[in-house]
Amino acid sequence: MNSIDIRPAVSKRDLERFVKFPWIIYKDDPMWVPPLLMDRRKLIDKEKNPFYKHSEAEFFLAYCNNEIVGRIAAIINHNHNKEHKENIGFFGFFECINDQEVATSLFQTAKDWLKARGVTAVRGPANPSVNDEYGLLIDGFNRSPVILMPYNPPYYAKLIEGAGLTKIKDLYAYHVSRDRSFNERLTNISERARQREGLTFRTINMKEFDKEVAAIKSLYNRAWQYNWGAVPMTDEEFDYLAADLKQIIVPELVVLAEYKGEPVGFSLSIPDLNIALKYNKGGYLLPAIVRMLIHKKKINWARVLVLGVVPERLKTGAASVLFYETARRCIENGYPDGEASWVLEDNVMMIRAAEFLNADRYKTYRLYQTNL
Repeated sequence: MNSIDIRPAVSKRDLERFVKFPWIIYKDDPMWVPPLLMDRRKLIDKEKNPFYKHSEAEFFLAYCNNEIVGRIAAIINHNHNKEHKENIGFFGFFECINDQEVATSLFQTAKDWLKARGVTAVRGPANPSVNDEYGLLIDGFNRSPVILMPYNPPYYAKLIEGAGLTKIKDLYAYHVSRDRSFNERLTNISERARQREGLTFRTINMKEFDKEVAAIKSLYNRAWQYNWGAVPMTDEEFDYLAADLKQIIVPELVVLAEYKGEPVGFSLSIPDLNIALKYNKGGYLLPAIVRMLIHKKKINWARVLVLGVVPERLKTGAASVLFYETARRCIENGYPDGEASWVLEDNVMMIRAAEFLNADRYKTYRLYQTNL
């Protein structure tokens, strides 16, 4: 390959090229779901995305013969480093042609940028954080990604490993189905556990959305505080995400678990809009709305985006009961299949909860790391 030139994407024009480069990589990939361009722009918008109020990033494009052949972001999540007492950086938004030289040049540029700012290791992919699209798909390429989950070509793992990064953690995605997960025995077990633990369940009240979001925010940060890599969202980040999700959530799929009237866990499931967005080849909003209307009846999957209970209830079986209740409500509302993702490979309690429902582990995502 001719000389590779790595340049920061700084101008509005460069950032637009950065956003649109995946259309080059995936133009012939039948599994890829084109994201909404407006959503991709928001992710890297340092003025509007509240993530960048506590963190920093630089976006890079790789050129060869004046054609873009790859991209990468170097990210320092200061809240992560404070939370976990680490001194690491992240890489994200990695896309590349199948060429090791290009990939190695991109990673070296990201490493150099991070090292110059004093961090001692790089981890990823994070796009741009654990609270966004996270991890690299390493198996399950025969299925399209569900909403808000990453997708990439199989060769990316080889490129990343060829650039000197190695596995640090795997994340699992589970397929939950009505046919596998529901029978009289499981229903009886779940009901007995619910009664034993004194759990009640309710759905979100959209008329008091702001109040409900405040309660869920506290619950979220408590339930995930000890998870590997988890970083509490700031109030602004949580409200920013909630405003986006408000447009697509089905209230019946937001389930709060309560003990004596106090919330102890919650789950958030959303319809897999990717089933319709797959037809929106250009990524623009107005055609996406049209596609949603045309293909709405095809959306028969949901994604369990978040599911957790507070630490003091972890060993009670509450997570399994909440998982069962979540799946039951998804089915009752027209989603007989779904994906629960993602689950850390060593999160024993959540893996047991998935196994309780006979869920099938059908995809794996990987996080990589190397010292600088």
